Amino acid sequence: MEDTNKHKGLRNQLVKIIEEKGIVDKNVLSAISNVPRHLFMDSGFVHFAYQDKPFPIAANQTISQPYTVAFQTELLQVKPNYKILEIGTGSGYQTAILIEMGAKVFTIERQNELFKKTKLFLPKIGYKPKKIIFGDGYKGLPENAPFDGIVVTAGAPFVPKALLAQLKIGGRLVIPVGEETQIMTLFVRTGVKDFEKQELGNFRFVPLLKKKN
Repeated sequence: MEDTNKHKGLRNQLVKIIEEKGIVDKNVLSAISNVPRHLFMDSGFVHFAYQDKPFPIAANQTISQPYTVAFQTELLQVKPNYKILEIGTGSGYQTAILIEMGAKVFTIERQNELFKKTKLFLPKIGYKPKKIIFGDGYKGLPENAPFDGIVVTAGAPFVPKALLAQLKIGGRLVIPVGEETQIMTLFVRTGVKDFEKQELGNFRFVPLLKKKN
């Protein structure tokens, strides 16, 4: 599992592409430039790793497009030591970006095949989430709530109330909502029962499924 100067050069090119698409958070761009995305992909796809595209991984899932990862992460406004809940660990790439930014990451994956693989893989390359759980993302993680931020990396047909309930006051939920295509939606908790909502354009995600598989 090598990370060469060539890989680092390709990452720097990727950062430029993402910047040109409008990502301005320097901490997000720095994390994209530091996390070796090629290690999160099957060896057959390694030469695609630094294109700004999604790619298939195990269990009929995908590793998200780097721009999408950057877009969602920027909306979270991550600061060091923030508690972040991630719904849909997948390959672990988004997890690693958040850890690279100094967040304490709690992450849930419902596909057992991916969960087992990623749980072993992330610490091997130096990224240790606070918790990686095999479970149902719709329920969140009440025992570790409240969170500074929650990010959902799959398309949700509706916004799970449990996730809104697990935000701190001032906390941010970033979730793609919709069936065929999704609208990236940001909820900011402004009070015990109050939330501000913003809709931020169309994206395409694999569906957020209930229960464990």
